[in-house]
Amino acid sequence: MTFSILVVDDEPDVADMFRQRFRREARQGTYVLHFAASGEEALDKLSNGVRPELIVILSDINMPGMDGLSLLREIKQRRADLPVMMVTAYGDDERRRHAAEAGALQFLTKPVDFDFLKEQLRRLPGASP
Repeated sequence: MTFSILVVDDEPDVADMFRQRFRREARQGTYVLHFAASGEEALDKLSNGVRPELIVILSDINMPGMDGLSLLREIKQRRADLPVMMVTAYGDDERRRHAAEAGALQFLTKPVDFDFLKEQLRRLPGASP
């Protein structure tokens, strides 16, 4: 079964990095990666439906316009069951606390440990490849 991951980050090189690190899984049909450069774009994609089934959103915290914590709160209002992992270069305790309070499943610091991330993805309900 194939599942979708939505990566939200305003830095264009992040999409390239995720494509490279998930090349094998994409080729095998495990995951389809979708990208949004802003919180607003992510909400548009969510409203229009992401196919195949969206199993997680990975969102940066620091973005212009709607930041990742605001996006997280909006996602949880729309789809409380959808796991959201926050990804940031600034892993301070206050951001972690705010993310946890808003319902983040996980808080990852940049540079992303992709082995750890892939393990976390395999643990999502119904997402084991």
